[in-house]
Amino acid sequence: MTKNQQAVPANGAPHTWTVRHGDRDDFAEVARVVGLALLADETPESMLERMRPLHDAEGYDRVLYAVDDREGSDEVVGSANHFPYEMTLPGGPRAVAGVTGVGVWPTHRRQGVLSSLMRRQLSEIHESGGRYAALWASEGAIYGRFGYGLSAVEASLTVHRRHAVLRADAPRDPNLRLTLSDPGSVRADLERVHREVAAVQLGQFQRSEAWWDKQLRDGPKQRGDQSPLMAVVVHAAHAPLGYALYRTKAAWAPDGSQGEVHVLEFTATTPTARVALLDHLFNRDLTARVTFHELPADTSIPHLLVDPERARITPQNSLWVRLVDVPAGLRERTYKAPFETVLEVTDRYAPWNAGRWRVKADTDGARVEATEAATDLTLDASHLGAAYLGQIPLTGYLNAGLITEHTPGTVERLDTALHRIDAPFCGLVF
Repeated sequence: MTKNQQAVPANGAPHTWTVRHGDRDDFAEVARVVGLALLADETPESMLERMRPLHDAEGYDRVLYAVDDREGSDEVVGSANHFPYEMTLPGGPRAVAGVTGVGVWPTHRRQGVLSSLMRRQLSEIHESGGRYAALWASEGAIYGRFGYGLSAVEASLTVHRRHAVLRADAPRDPNLRLTLSDPGSVRADLERVHREVAAVQLGQFQRSEAWWDKQLRDGPKQRGDQSPLMAVVVHAAHAPLGYALYRTKAAWAPDGSQGEVHVLEFTATTPTARVALLDHLFNRDLTARVTFHELPADTSIPHLLVDPERARITPQNSLWVRLVDVPAGLRERTYKAPFETVLEVTDRYAPWNAGRWRVKADTDGARVEATEAATDLTLDASHLGAAYLGQIPLTGYLNAGLITEHTPGTVERLDTALHRIDAPFCGLVF
């Protein structure tokens, strides 16, 4: 157990929080706390039953519990967890802590509980040799102070059936074959395609068997008012080339059917496979609208439509990235252009990162060393996390006055070096 610094709750009585690990039996408290904190529409017992298979497979040893042990009690009032992922980052696949299961009991908010959990979690990830953490934020205002930066913006896309017309010159291969079935019967094909894509697409992580079980779960809660989950797979003679997981929803109006197609995953390894999947999804009978719920920001779907303006695209924030080890993260990254600079980094919750670092980078990586040289740019670890995947430029933070450029042109050179033409995409909330 460790104690955090004193926190002052609403009643003015200072106390310290105990943060500890637990075991499988303790995990019911996570369902209780996180379910209430996130306004879950199910009982703790139902939530626990749903969470058990994944956590039984991934383990309970990384779960942290914040305990209110005043007056001899042992009430769990907060939790945090992380999964060990292999996620593709600039520079290749890396070990990333996927932070999840974070919640604080409502009567204990703003009393230092979450700070205690985050500080302990970051320390343990660092002590185990971890260099990166990532999460999906329930609220954007929470995680910046803990060194996380919004690093990926994804998209949803909706198009009405009458406008879901592909260009005549969209690439098609008459030798491709499509199969439509329940996902379980083609799971090996789904896993094969995803494994290939996740190895090269920024932000994707390799899914374990337990994660596939979770993703393909198809009970009443997952379906809601929609159909059972279906998988359409496009095959070449030698291998599967892409797939879509989707549900349909029946709806009727006086002028006819208004059915909907809801695409939960859309993955292809070739342009012709992508078009074959779209031909299927856009031509389901009795449907009037197709919605893709998770797509990369640079999706090619609008480019394939006869009228791209008819695609309604909605941006949505996804991955927040945290450099748990700033110098290591900068060393391992690849860059668009060479640069050399001195960064002054602040980091309240990971003090081992704080200080002045000379970064000399080329396209293959960087040399990063502590230095006493004059600073070119002062910024927080959260800003580096935001910029790390190459989609979010530092220029916005500079224009907002949130980072300080001591040497003119430093931010422009750094943004150029960090930029990636391929948008990051995770597509799966963890």
